[in-house]
Amino acid sequence: MNTTVYNLNQLFDQLGLASDEGAINAFIREHRPLPENVSLEKAPWWTPAQAGFLREAFKEDSDWAAAVDELNAMLQPEQKST
Repeated sequence: MNTTVYNLNQLFDQLGLASDEGAINAFIREHRPLPENVSLEKAPWWTPAQAGFLREAFKEDSDWAAAVDELNAMLQPEQKST
């Protein structure tokens, strides 16, 4: 049984994107906030293959799920403090 848990850098590699910290931060700055009515895998910037990979990671609760969840959280609008 494979129990590998992948991190954000590995997810960006898997998606064919630059995966160093600076590139990930730039990606977040460029694409944040993800509109409330758009799920991560339906964001317009993904290729069909990338979107399919993200969809399957969510659906299958795969070894990639934690990294995909982390990316999704990073793309959400900032919460206003009260």
